[in-house]
Amino acid sequence: MTHTLASCHRLLDVIGYVEGDPRVQVVFTIAPDVFNHRVEQLLDELGALVLPWQQAVRERFDLGLAAAHGGLHQLHAPLLLLAHGAGRSKRVRSGPSAGPAPADRPVYGLDAQRLTHDGRVLPAALALSHEYEVEVLRRQCPDALGTAVVVGDPCVDRLVASLPRRPDYRRAMGMGEHQELVVVASTWGPDGSFGRWPDLLPQVMAQLPAERYRVAALLHPAIWAAHGHRQIRAWLRSCLDAGLLLPGPTEDWRAPVVAADHVIGDHGSVTAYAAAVGRPTLVLPAPEPAPAPGTPQHLLALHAPRLDLHRPLPPQLALTGGIDPAAVLGALTARPGYAAELLRRTMYRLLQLTEPDRPQRTDPVPVPRPSDRDIELAG
Repeated sequence: MTHTLASCHRLLDVIGYVEGDPRVQVVFTIAPDVFNHRVEQLLDELGALVLPWQQAVRERFDLGLAAAHGGLHQLHAPLLLLAHGAGRSKRVRSGPSAGPAPADRPVYGLDAQRLTHDGRVLPAALALSHEYEVEVLRRQCPDALGTAVVVGDPCVDRLVASLPRRPDYRRAMGMGEHQELVVVASTWGPDGSFGRWPDLLPQVMAQLPAERYRVAALLHPAIWAAHGHRQIRAWLRSCLDAGLLLPGPTEDWRAPVVAADHVIGDHGSVTAYAAAVGRPTLVLPAPEPAPAPGTPQHLLALHAPRLDLHRPLPPQLALTGGIDPAAVLGALTARPGYAAELLRRTMYRLLQLTEPDRPQRTDPVPVPRPSDRDIELAG
């Protein structure tokens, strides 16, 4: 069940564990979601078999995969539910007419409202990245405890597996030999860096000498869906003309993270992943409500060096202290390197199939193909 591009990318990390098995046929469906813009285009480009939602909810399947919550109760299958980002750190927001917000808002994705329907626990297996999430689940939705499986994080494992290929990613992105790559990451909504600081990208590009630095912007797919590709490029036209790298939402965002020399970001998943794999990271002030304690985003909020938009950037980019990558990685996953094995085992258990005896491996992310414009700008 692909709800959005973000959830679709997470599912694409996981289905490879079983789709090569001749006993398994994988089909996709696009669940209703306000941010499902371009999901159909991505699946078409991948050559995936896509069933209409109205048909998918009438059929029965041996296993359902999802990385978001909408429409889960309509699916007729044992369900494996994953997070679509770096753990589960966001608090549930109160609606405009919900009255005063509680002092301790529930953690989104581990709450009974999203994990149950009519008194029934929806997932047959709830994939968690860390034991901390088990404790949150125990408080918020104890009925779902029996479905919890701590598997780690398949995305961070692929990032780690990709680090030895960092020179390949940099060459493919058109980076000059002596250039440094600055990645500006933004989550979606008014708390994201793109929403809170619309002048951040122009300011970064104006302050960094073009002969030494290249700048890439990684915008959450929901930003593209909410505003449209034409509008975003219109807002960033001067930056694009000056050489900004702007991967689209269907492109793999992890290659720029691996290639980066510096990351400037908010408390979205990209920033957490970048810090976890050791990219020097500057973090913008935390939103309200603050990230849930014990999560990588919470560690960033507590310990990361802050980005002062009123000071020149180049001296700040030399600051690498303040963030301990091992601590962020430890908060992100309790099973580093094992997500593929544990998720694969869980999927075969739910499919009620004997798992094939084949070596376990985590593949690196694909090397992007350089465009002529990138090569020309890199000189």
